Amino acid sequence: MKLSRSFYERPNVVELAKDILGKQLHTQINGKHTFGLITEVEAYAGQNDKACHANGGLRSKRTEVMYGRGGYSYVYLCYGIHNLFNIVTNKENHADAVLIRGIEPLSGEKEMLKRRNMDKMHKRLSAGPGTLTQALAINTKDHYGIDLLGDTIWLAHGKSLSEDDIVSSTRIGVDYAEEDALKPWRFYIKGSRFISKP
Repeated sequence: MKLSRSFYERPNVVELAKDILGKQLHTQINGKHTFGLITEVEAYAGQNDKACHANGGLRSKRTEVMYGRGGYSYVYLCYGIHNLFNIVTNKENHADAVLIRGIEPLSGEKEMLKRRNMDKMHKRLSAGPGTLTQALAINTKDHYGIDLLGDTIWLAHGKSLSEDDIVSSTRIGVDYAEEDALKPWRFYIKGSRFISKP
């Protein structure tokens, strides 16, 4: 069952990021349905987080979707190479988001391997924010601003986790964010091999 709008519109992005762990991330793209269990995420607290693209109220063509209501996709090109998939959270004008950093494939593995030009299962298939978008075909600007209550990209209920199942650490690649780089807002499922390298 798809997650409801109210799930995404909750105000605490850090708690919401932890709740996204263990959910299923589905895509129905080019006639292919693939999905996996979300294993790793990072929280970004909108306008008061130096690691967030909307920090200080920055609004641009790229960040505009972040200022809408929760439950929409924020996809952007990183270093001109990888498309990264984020989920907009909270109510309008807050610009909070959760970056999805890893999934454990559950269905459509053959299609994922084909998309990644791989011939056998390995954690590299979908561990890391740039690889999971390739595996799930979230790889064009057309996937920016998609309603996650629709039939292209969506989240569904998955595995129940306890606090003991979740590990926290500092976020990856945000050294520029000064003191905010030290926030322990990266979360992953303990023991999962489908997580990115720090």
